[in-house]
Amino acid sequence: MSVSGASSSLRTFSSRVWGKVPYHGLVASRKPLSAVRGYRDTGKPRYPGPGKPARGRVVDLRSDTVTKPGPAMRRAMAEAEVGDDVMGEDPSVNELQQIAADMFRMEAALFVPSGTMSNLIAVMVHCRERGDEMIVGDLSHLHIYEQGGSAQLAGVHATTATTLPDGSFDLDQLDSKIRHGYPDPHYPRTRLICVENTHNIKGGRVLPLTFLQEVRALADRSGLSVHMDGARVMNAAVAQRVPPSTILQHTHTVSVCLSKGLGAPVGTILAGPRDFISQAVRCRKALGGGMRQAGILAAAGKLALLEMVDRLEEDHRNAKTFAQALLDCDPPLFAVDMAAVETNILRFRLKEPSLSPAEFCDRMGQVWEGEEAALGQGIRVLMYPYFGNSVRAVWHLGISPEDTQLAVQKMQFVASQFLNEKVKAQ
Repeated sequence: MSVSGASSSLRTFSSRVWGKVPYHGLVASRKPLSAVRGYRDTGKPRYPGPGKPARGRVVDLRSDTVTKPGPAMRRAMAEAEVGDDVMGEDPSVNELQQIAADMFRMEAALFVPSGTMSNLIAVMVHCRERGDEMIVGDLSHLHIYEQGGSAQLAGVHATTATTLPDGSFDLDQLDSKIRHGYPDPHYPRTRLICVENTHNIKGGRVLPLTFLQEVRALADRSGLSVHMDGARVMNAAVAQRVPPSTILQHTHTVSVCLSKGLGAPVGTILAGPRDFISQAVRCRKALGGGMRQAGILAAAGKLALLEMVDRLEEDHRNAKTFAQALLDCDPPLFAVDMAAVETNILRFRLKEPSLSPAEFCDRMGQVWEGEEAALGQGIRVLMYPYFGNSVRAVWHLGISPEDTQLAVQKMQFVASQFLNEKVKAQ
């Protein structure tokens, strides 16, 4: 497909998929962090039950990063026209970058191996001098999960704003974090505000458009840039029923993952002004992210952007279906704020003190005696224990509505099993 053809397809795609509806901000109950520093427990099961983990149908809800390319995507990769991307000669990479720039209504875009690298490149370009400062959410992915790369590799200091239940910040607090006294020798120079949409730790929350508009206005008044960690911004766009450009008009740059719900095996798009992307190319090379015949991967990315966005709504519906089943559990073992279930990530709490998130996940991940007779088959549902006495589950293209119903059946079986054990122990 030519670039002009892709642009035409995108216009048709946008008019078909994206419809504008009003957005109403929804606020969830705020839960304190646990005393343990880790934000998720990925260790071995700790519940010494009699389960048989090797058997059973697997429903993998650990993350939308576990997706695998389907036959059409694999064919596109196998047939991709390639060249040396470091020399700017890979036609598939160039086409992907143009498609993304058009879709996001940015001047230019760059294909990068990972979201972590993409965010780091953005920080390096926006914060040009060692000792510059960025403002990030205290529970943002960039701050929590990216190994402090902005300080470790870029020499950029971070100050944090308190993350509110919907993933946003208090604007007065955000304003108070800006260093207005530069060049006072005591302080770093504030250069950048980073936002995250959807918000990972807050359970896939979608940032209100009014909040983004106000952040951009604050940044413009203070001469700052706004970068969005938009790893799942396409989920946000689907949830708000707007094209991604409606969201991204309030940012200077964005990082968009292709390897989560969109299903590509590798890659992230970094987009922004043309001069920003020119500098980003240099940073990508310095970080080891310059790839050669990367068109094999870019072909999957093109398919992800052009054909995999509208199906994200199915993931959102499946997450809500499971959340409602948790609420319907009798007696009530689970606490779920349905208003906070906006996209494909679900965080829920356990109301029973004697059933920890780790034990619940262990029970969900094993096949138990009597389970096959009760359910017709063994079912293993993989989830992560999370902070604040919660569990995290993520829906993606590998999880069908049928898989979701299997997860519901397994949850109901585990709840019944636990309650029977509790009664016997009394």
